[in-house]
Amino acid sequence: MISQELKHVVGAADCKKMGFWTLIEGLLLFANALAILNEDRFLAPRGWTLAEIQGGRRNTLKGQIIGLIHACHFLRLPLILFNIIIIVVKLFSG
Repeated sequence: MISQELKHVVGAADCKKMGFWTLIEGLLLFANALAILNEDRFLAPRGWTLAEIQGGRRNTLKGQIIGLIHACHFLRLPLILFNIIIIVVKLFSG
């Protein structure tokens, strides 16, 4: 009964479409969002710079997030290439 109501609310087609490709696209969008954050204008006023974690606080959650943001900044060229590949695949596959 509950599963029938859930299928009616969500839609059976929507449940089947979500898969590995959707996960990859979501991760790509998240990486793009992290890559465009400006360190001087957005991160520094909030104390989220790489200098904040140099004192041995790399294993904290804040240190891990700052490291992830800087990794996305460092890997911008591969991220651009991956975006181009995804766009071309989506153009040809629909």
